[in-house]
Amino acid sequence: MSKSPRSKIVLLAAGLAVAMVPALSLAAISLGTSVAASATRTSTRASTSVSARSVATARQTGTFDFASTLGPSPVGAPETPLHYPTNRTLRHVAASVTPKAPTTPVVSGQLSGVTGFNGLDAVKQATAGTGAYAGSQYDLEPPDQALCVNQSSKTVVESVNLAVAVYSTSGAVIEKPVALNQFFNVGPEISTSPSGTATYGPFLSDPKCYYDPATGGWFLSILELAVNPATGALTGPSAELVAATTGDPATTTWHLYSFDTTDDGSNGTPADGGCPCFGDQPLIGADAKGFYVSTNEFSTLGTPFNGTQIYALSKAALESAASSLAVYHYQPALESAITSSIGGEPYSVQPATSPVASDFSTSANGTEYFTSSLDFVNGASTVGAWSLTGTNNLAKNSTKAVAPVLSVAVVGSEAYSQPPNATQEKGPLVTNTSLPLVDSNDDRMNQVVYANGTLWSGLNTAVKTGEGSTTSGIAWFAISPSVSSGGSALSASMAGEGYVAPSKESVLYPSIGVTSSGSAIMAFTLIGPDYYPSAAYAPLSLAGGGSVGPIRIASSGVAPEDGFTSLKAYGGTGSDRWGDYSAAVATPDGSIWMATEYISGVERDAFANWSTYIWNVPGGA
Repeated sequence: MSKSPRSKIVLLAAGLAVAMVPALSLAAISLGTSVAASATRTSTRASTSVSARSVATARQTGTFDFASTLGPSPVGAPETPLHYPTNRTLRHVAASVTPKAPTTPVVSGQLSGVTGFNGLDAVKQATAGTGAYAGSQYDLEPPDQALCVNQSSKTVVESVNLAVAVYSTSGAVIEKPVALNQFFNVGPEISTSPSGTATYGPFLSDPKCYYDPATGGWFLSILELAVNPATGALTGPSAELVAATTGDPATTTWHLYSFDTTDDGSNGTPADGGCPCFGDQPLIGADAKGFYVSTNEFSTLGTPFNGTQIYALSKAALESAASSLAVYHYQPALESAITSSIGGEPYSVQPATSPVASDFSTSANGTEYFTSSLDFVNGASTVGAWSLTGTNNLAKNSTKAVAPVLSVAVVGSEAYSQPPNATQEKGPLVTNTSLPLVDSNDDRMNQVVYANGTLWSGLNTAVKTGEGSTTSGIAWFAISPSVSSGGSALSASMAGEGYVAPSKESVLYPSIGVTSSGSAIMAFTLIGPDYYPSAAYAPLSLAGGGSVGPIRIASSGVAPEDGFTSLKAYGGTGSDRWGDYSAAVATPDGSIWMATEYISGVERDAFANWSTYIWNVPGGA
């Protein structure tokens, strides 16, 4: 029987993933330009606390086993017309004030013992899937990076955009890339009948992965948007999908869960303004008893933004394949006490993970910490420290348990502001006719780690070094939080901070891996007039209020970023989308694993040439 043509949609997919936070009509924030960190900088305002607004239930939707994906090899596919909304506009304007930063040198060579390997790339993502899912994947930019590692079993799980794969720590492929629509047991993104009729499956975006050092549990999350199967048009309903397993992620059964994020009053959800809505860029974290998802709520069919939504679930219930889960839902943007305290509508409130079980906070009957950017105009010199106390109650997995309490405190920080797009080294192009810029997105907070009593995080920012040009750099923060015994008061101080700012070059999308002893290394992309997009890293220290080691390149890019998202035909304006986030995770043996986007040159298709690199800095390096 002849094979029917398969289809692949070129999609500005992570356009839904880059949730733009609209500027608010607030008084301008005065920014300093000093880069000196202060170990005694404390909370600038008393903490503000709120309770959960609602309690809902997540349902188990099925299971997944990698063994079930055995089938024909993936096949290529031609383009079909774009059918999803174009990229949401970033609040990307010139910085009103640009922090001055000392130059961070770029040096050759590696830290002792560094090893790494290529992970997923544009071609592997687009061709993931077997059986009915073969040839059903979109060609996507940017590559959103998820990574989790169990050093003891020598297992690495990587998910990028809409594919997931399992590797050994030496880089051997244990399970080849699987489409995430296939993994989460929803319809293929697009399939074509023998007569040529296209059928569209749910839109998924923004994967995150976490390995729990205390329980041996693996977690994978992603957002889901319902579509019209005949046209692919968004229809309104949305959900967050979470998968969990214990044991070997390649051979054990993953249990799949879904909870509704439509928030239009249907299915027991709150009736929020402008909804039906979806939870953009779901961020995940965990403590001893809880698993947390934080999203930015946007209207599915319009422009309203309802701020961060935080969901708290029982970690043990997820791991034990409970038939349903109690979900505590927090909506801090609807709390005037919160918005007044921080100066605007909270967004991208990043929950923390920890490298070992002993790093989980036991204060106030269990506490999960978060951080967030507080740039509501165009620049800030404060960050938000958040706590959720009483999280041990989540272990009951009951909608009648006492809800944990959410608090926020404002901490003075170094200045940061909207970053400019990055330039890149000139080189051969296939998709573009002129060298595109590379998006640096905005200054939302990136990955957060709570280790050795300190919250570590970083964000993209405009910086100016001594040579004078303004580029995209990174501001990082190490915050010391504490809560009162009753959990009603949160305080926080800045233990260390600093900038990563190479001269005339840019660095993008930080993730910081932190060991239980407090050793920290940041992963990011290095790019500029002298560098193709490269996977890079730099050690951080709290010494002297905050210091940064030299930048080292884990794997050098070999060509410019040359994707379709810069093209006018796909809604572009001359700059290519780049990874909305990278990943870094420390393991109990003191190793730090990192993954980020770069251009490997190994393979590409007609629309994209991004790659990912996964590398390890062993303990003690």
